[in-house]
Amino acid sequence: MPLTRSLDAATVVITGASSGIGTATAYALARRGAAVVLAARSEAALGRVAQRCEELGGRPLVVPTDVTDAVSVERLAERAATGFGRIDAWINNAAVGAVGLFDEIPVAEFRRVLEVNLLGAVHGIRAALPHLGAAGGGVVVNNASMLAEVAMPYQSAYNATKHGLRGLADTVRQELRVTGRSNISICTVLPATVDTPFFRHAANHSGREVLPPPPVYPPEMVAATIVRLLRRPRREAYAGNAARLLGLQWRLAPALAERTLGWYTHRTQFGPGVRLESSGNVFRADADGRRDGGWHGRRRRLVRMTAAFGLAAAGTAVGTIAARSRRARTERA
Repeated sequence: MPLTRSLDAATVVITGASSGIGTATAYALARRGAAVVLAARSEAALGRVAQRCEELGGRPLVVPTDVTDAVSVERLAERAATGFGRIDAWINNAAVGAVGLFDEIPVAEFRRVLEVNLLGAVHGIRAALPHLGAAGGGVVVNNASMLAEVAMPYQSAYNATKHGLRGLADTVRQELRVTGRSNISICTVLPATVDTPFFRHAANHSGREVLPPPPVYPPEMVAATIVRLLRRPRREAYAGNAARLLGLQWRLAPALAERTLGWYTHRTQFGPGVRLESSGNVFRADADGRRDGGWHGRRRRLVRMTAAFGLAAAGTAVGTIAARSRRARTERA
């Protein structure tokens, strides 16, 4: 079910609110008058986001939080409920990444990506459920990325967490339904590549400059999708046509899509610059309150690349249907 009250009367908790999609979502909700509880590791960045939220008409509350710490997340929920009287929605958005070959990413970094992206959402959902129930219902939105459905090379830890997050959401949704708590909606958003600081902040063990594979969408598009989910919850929602088309390809012809996407991202994920090994923001906060990552040049390729993905998806669909028809005719003969 949707929120039990309008957005201008709702309280929404957002993790990973100090940059990128989290910041864009906070601004989108602030424009609608919502109370936004901003959580992330960087208090200074959250302060800048909160100031802008207030200017836009929102009611911000800053709660510095490390989502890998269950006690810290419980404290976040209590601060939100105490500050605004209840919690109506919870957005699990905090995420970090480690780029490199699977067997070259340090185990400690791999573990930390799992802890932030997957266990962070576990802690968020567990903290949110009692408060959403006490408010008469509400919505949880998990930002899972299109990499919850497809996969790309050099992102093994991130891929694993996003696939896990999708499965977690499906399971919790089932449990809420069968135990009579269907007034709480569990939603998953699957964005395509988004113009955020993520690619500069990720741990890097590739030896090269990391770039977002085009097409690259603005974070405001994902924020708008999240706001729609709060108003009209759905199991899953794609953000960006590229994500929708890639998902279709993956379902229709997974082996072909896997090879094609692997080839494509291998050639578009890295720039010419050399980069020293770095753990990025995996262990330390470095957000600055920016929504975008400065990848505007890659946005210009959006229309052309989306059209290419559309043609590829259509070709895959036609080929798959034709193959199934031939197989059926052969079996009947």
